[in-house]
Amino acid sequence: MAARWGLRGKSVATLLLACLLSLIPAVLLGWKAIDDIRRHFANAYAENYTLLHMQRILAPVSRELALAQRFANTLVLRQWMADEDGSDSQARFFAEAEGFRQDFADRSYFVIVDASGNYYYTNDDNAGSRAPRYRLDVTQPNDAWYFQVRRTNEPYNLNVNVDHELGVTKVWLNVLVREGDSLLGLAGTGVELGGFLDAFLRDEAEGLTPMIVDQQGALQAHPSLDRIALGSGAGEVDGERTIHALLGNDEQRSELTRAMQAARQSPESIQTLWASLEARERLLSVGYIAELDWYLITALDIGVAQILDRRWLWPLLIAGALILGILLTIIAVATERLILAPLNRFKQSAQAIAAGHYDSPLPTARHDEIGELSQAFSHMADQVQRHTRELEAKVRERTQALERANAEMAATQKKLGDSIDYASFIQRAILPDRQLDLHLEHHHGVLWKPRDTVGGDFYLFRADAGGYLFGVVDCAGHGVPGSLMTMLARAILDHAILKVGCHDPAAILTETDSQSRELLGAEQLPTSVATHMDAGLAWVDLATGRITFAGAKIGLYASDGVTLAHLAGDKRPLGHKRRIEYRNQDIDLRPGWTYSLCTDGLLDQAGGSDGFGFGNTRFEALFMAQAQRPLQAQMEAFEQALQDYQGDLPQRDDITLLNFRFTEQDQPPGRESPTLLPAQEGAASQENS
Repeated sequence: MAARWGLRGKSVATLLLACLLSLIPAVLLGWKAIDDIRRHFANAYAENYTLLHMQRILAPVSRELALAQRFANTLVLRQWMADEDGSDSQARFFAEAEGFRQDFADRSYFVIVDASGNYYYTNDDNAGSRAPRYRLDVTQPNDAWYFQVRRTNEPYNLNVNVDHELGVTKVWLNVLVREGDSLLGLAGTGVELGGFLDAFLRDEAEGLTPMIVDQQGALQAHPSLDRIALGSGAGEVDGERTIHALLGNDEQRSELTRAMQAARQSPESIQTLWASLEARERLLSVGYIAELDWYLITALDIGVAQILDRRWLWPLLIAGALILGILLTIIAVATERLILAPLNRFKQSAQAIAAGHYDSPLPTARHDEIGELSQAFSHMADQVQRHTRELEAKVRERTQALERANAEMAATQKKLGDSIDYASFIQRAILPDRQLDLHLEHHHGVLWKPRDTVGGDFYLFRADAGGYLFGVVDCAGHGVPGSLMTMLARAILDHAILKVGCHDPAAILTETDSQSRELLGAEQLPTSVATHMDAGLAWVDLATGRITFAGAKIGLYASDGVTLAHLAGDKRPLGHKRRIEYRNQDIDLRPGWTYSLCTDGLLDQAGGSDGFGFGNTRFEALFMAQAQRPLQAQMEAFEQALQDYQGDLPQRDDITLLNFRFTEQDQPPGRESPTLLPAQEGAASQENS
């Protein structure tokens, strides 16, 4: 009995020893597995962090860069740079530049005129100033960055630098300004460096150090300001302030260079490598921001970053080791012989089939569950192979059909676009721009903005013995239908003027109304089709110094900047189902006064914070404020005011504005100076501003 227990005790001891011995490699393997898991999660964490911060940096910086490129490409900027001392070009530039400054996130912009070297910088502190802040000097080291950028000939670049004259440190967005092959200068904006670092690089993630470097490895942004290579964006690289200077050895530097090249070739992927950074092992993840030509490199210290919570590792490791030690001896052999080896062969065959090698043999000869699974999988593989071939054939067929359809659609779209462009050319041909320039020169101003490429608005002008006929017409509809209506309306108006003459606007409107009813009878058209027209005609009699006006839903405005007069048109448009007799109204032709005809597209344009229409009140106030300015400047002021009010809202209707003015000293060419009568009380309804 004692011998039996002794043998059993030895067997138990042998079994325990075997379990303990089996536990050692299990613990080592478990610890390695945990370390591999931690490294895997660290790799995923670093990649996701890098991708997220790339997007956080790209979106706002790309927006600022795009806005800076638009600013540098504006016509008024190039005109001013070509004539820096011209007062008109300077005024137009600074007026438009103020709008860009309001849109820049830093609310500042800079311009360098290459011909003079003048450096202009405008922010909230000196808004409205037109004087340069200083002049660049090629002999000054602090100005060398500009001449470096000038020599690179790149369309734009980003440079982190200190402007010693301004006393600011920013991420500068520099865009070259060109006129053809000639360099006019540099323009752009900047982002305050401290705010940039706080927004994108300084966060509370433990163990993570994000850095931005350029192609040469120069540190463009780092949580520590002392490590930033200021001025490197313009070619001035300090070797001590590069990412390579922070690495432990040349092998790691070469590996990082290869990772940067791989990221540049594949911007959608993140490259990772292990390196010694500042004497600590770090996981470096490298991402390339192609739009900015920057690399975002994130250094992850897995010893500091909380990748896995260690509080549960030891209990889990001990419990797993105990269970593994007990079960390993019992099931290892059986598992290997009955399950693992057959499954491994099945796995190899399944992998081959998944790779497209459908002739790979499966272990179907077994008469157990694995054999049945192999038979079912073999049958499924045959079906997958057949379906794959059928799908590939269908995909090829449908791809070809889509390519043909896309080609036909593109051709059709091009034809439509060409037709509409040609229609726009034809419609512009009926506008009297040449006649206005020939007879009135600077006595008129026109703002004509169709909602689409072509539209339903047009303006007319006739020079006749003793005076001029001005008019604006708003036909029903927009786009192509509206443009066709303008051609028909122009023909009807020409016929009416030929019949009744230029001197009686009311008779012209009445004749036009009659002719349009005959050509566009209501009984011939569906009720949903509108054919009416708004119109306003003003005959300027130079001999009597009077203006005769008649309108169909369009009025005549007049102002000298102090007093406003308004002749309202009749309330029914041409072609309305209820006829009316249009009436003439007279007003004195007053020297220096501005007279205006406007369609409802300007007055009804939605905008502002509430989306309301531009409105008569706003129009009248703007008209009075601009009444004494040159007519072309008035048009620019109206267009800018409309654009500012409209904001991001779409244009609702076609817009036409026609202004004219006569003076005693400056009469239109080819006309004798008329005797302009003084204003008579009651000639028009007047409103004080």
